[in-house]
Order: sequence, then structure tokens, then C-alpha cells
Amino acid sequence: MRYEGKRAIVTGGLGFIGSNLVIELVREGAQVIVIDNLIAGCGGNPYNIAPVRSRVRIVDADVGEVTPDVIAGSDVIFNLAGEISHIHSMQFPERDLQLNTISQLRFLLTCCEAAPGVRVVYAGTRQVYGAPKYLPVDEAHAFQPVDFNGVHKLAATMYHLMLSRLGRIDAVVIRLTNVYGPRMALDVVCQGFLSTYIRRMMLGQPLEVFGDGLQLRDPMYVTDAVEAFLIAGAARKPEARSYNAGGSEALSLKKIAAIVAKTAGLPEPSIVPFPPDRKTIDIGSYRTDNRRIHRELGWKPIVGFKDGICRTSEYFKTEFDHYLDRNNGNPACRMPEHSGARRRLRYSPVP
Repeated sequence: MRYEGKRAIVTGGLGFIGSNLVIELVREGAQVIVIDNLIAGCGGNPYNIAPVRSRVRIVDADVGEVTPDVIAGSDVIFNLAGEISHIHSMQFPERDLQLNTISQLRFLLTCCEAAPGVRVVYAGTRQVYGAPKYLPVDEAHAFQPVDFNGVHKLAATMYHLMLSRLGRIDAVVIRLTNVYGPRMALDVVCQGFLSTYIRRMMLGQPLEVFGDGLQLRDPMYVTDAVEAFLIAGAARKPEARSYNAGGSEALSLKKIAAIVAKTAGLPEPSIVPFPPDRKTIDIGSYRTDNRRIHRELGWKPIVGFKDGICRTSEYFKTEFDHYLDRNNGNPACRMPEHSGARRRLRYSPVP
């Protein structure tokens, strides 16, 4: 029980990965504070933490507006708040800047003031690498993001690392790739191909693969992602400050779609041309080099994709109505308006 009696904060704790992390922290005996104000489009869902709701304190605030008294006394902070949609970042770059950069800077400065030296584990993204120059991608790969989301997440990463070098916080950055599993936000479109595949799988709708389908990805099941955060949060003295974390196997998009379709008894996925807005930010093939995080922190992915998709399907078979209106199973790729959203940031889209 690594977190028995520890005071842990999870920003974005009502979202997909954050809620799975919250549940595991509670199971390990931590006192958990969730910071999340359900900003539209970021995937927050109060139902996500239903199994542990009575044992969690929720602070309804944007991370950039959190007061020092919330942070004070924390043993570890898991920082998962932010926008993850690459498409939305290109449509609404100022919104992405606000959520992924400005709010993050304000939050970290509050952490420096209220809990000097606190361990902060930040959810980074492989998108900062852009189109890979080589595979698998290790931590020495050049940064060359292809969208605003990658640029802004890179800036937030650098805030964490710089403040660590100054000794003001004790940060670890985990760069994730294509996480999937229970509690995904199926009603928030433009958040990656896996959420689309899983949504269509649960609705019994055929799948489409953009391009030739040969691009590689290494999907990571959410329990593996959660374990990477927990290990990083408890590590005494991490040798490095940033780690790549990906799934246990690299598969083509065509193969991934075929596994999802077979799991749901759907017809063979069709191959269709790339939509223009997707093509401009496509990175081609990607595969994670997990050697550093395995060598230094002892983490490695465990769940294979076939197994992970089966587990995901079983979860949504019983919980689907908490995640998507069956009468609106194919929402348009626009900024959603969640009925539960407490605050909506409005920016004009790029022409």
C-alpha cells in the first residue's frame, strides 16, 4: 500500500485517466482531493468516481484558480488536467493555450507557494515529438509538435522540469500514448481514433480506417497508465525527470480496427481517405521506447490490446448509458456542451 495515509491531489480527476487513478489511490488508502470543474470538451464525468465518491473531496475549480489552502499539506500531486484534443487545439488555439499552458503555469506557481518541493507527476503526451524521425521513440528524440496541443503541452512540460531544476517542486513527466479503457469519454469527439472505435463498437456501427491503415500505434490500457503514475509518484529519487510510456505491442491501425471489430462482431473495417483536417496533423507511425521507465522506475505495460479491448467492452456493456446518449451516437466534431459543465470557455475558432 504505497499511498496508505498519504494526501494526494488529482487534477482532472473526473476525467478518463484521472478517475481510474483516483479509484486506485483510494483503494491504496490515500486521502484524495480531486480538482476538476468539468470544462466542456475535456471529458470530465462525475459518474467516473462513483465507486469511491463518498471517500473523495472534490474541489470545483480550474487548476489555474486553485487557492493555496487546497494544495498545502499534500504529499503528492498527480496533474492530469487539460485539453487533449488535437483537432480542437487547431480549431480553438487560444482555448488550448489557456487550458494547457496558462492554467498550468498558475497552478504550478501555487504549488511552489503552498507545498514547496512537492512531488508533481504530470501527464505529458507523445504528441510533443511530432512525426517520428525513428522508431521506437526514446526520450532523446527531438521535439517537433505538429499541432497547438503538442506545443502547449510541451510548454507545460518545460514549466514542470524548470521548476524542478530550481528546487521549487519535485516533478516527473510521463509522456503517454493512446490510452484506452473503462471511463473513456465516448461523448467527446475529436479525442483520438480509439474513443471513436470504442464508441462505434458499443453502438454496433462499422469502423473506418483513415489512409492505408499501415500506421503503427502502441495503445496502452488504462490500468497500465495508472500504474506508471503511481510508481512515479512514489519513487524516491527518479534518475530522470521525463519518461515515455506506451503499450505492450505496436499494431497497425488496420489491425487495431480489426481487433475491435471482431470483439464486437462487426464487419471488416473499411479503408477511407484522410479527412483534410486530420491529414495535416497525422504523425504517421509511432512506437514508444519504454526502456528508460522500465530501467529506472521498474514499470512496464502488462495488458495486451485484445485483452484490453475485451475488458473495455465488458465495462461499457453495463455502464454505457452513463457515457453516451444512444440516440446521438455520432455527434459532430465540434466543441460539446456538457449539461454538467460548470464553466465553458468560449473562443472564436480559427477561420
